[in-house]
Amino acid sequence: MRSFALAIVLAAFASVLKGCFGGGKTATASHILVKEEAKCQELKAEIDAGADFAELARQHSKCPSGKRAGGSLGSFSEGSMVAAFDKIIFDPNTELGKVSDCVKTQFGYHLIKVVERDMKDKQQERKDEV
Repeated sequence: MRSFALAIVLAAFASVLKGCFGGGKTATASHILVKEEAKCQELKAEIDAGADFAELARQHSKCPSGKRAGGSLGSFSEGSMVAAFDKIIFDPNTELGKVSDCVKTQFGYHLIKVVERDMKDKQQERKDEV
């Protein structure tokens, strides 16, 4: 799980750099990471039945973001996370505030909740302003 924590830190750093020097689409999201698909499906069922996402993240997530921030990954740019994350997070068909089905990555199984998404390409916006 240390590698996922490092990936989160690097993603945050990349996001800051992209914010300073350009960047594309951005999003704010939360997730719960578990090792087994069955546990992921169990947590999804609990959330669908009304359980609090952040509380379940604090109790069950294997990612440090779960313990300290209720699963919040903060804001980040497209390409900052692993491909399976980007596929869900930056898909315009993914509803904001809804929890995804289980998503498999090299770190385990995730439930992802997209809080907000800005699909505007910041680099193109800056070119258009000039």
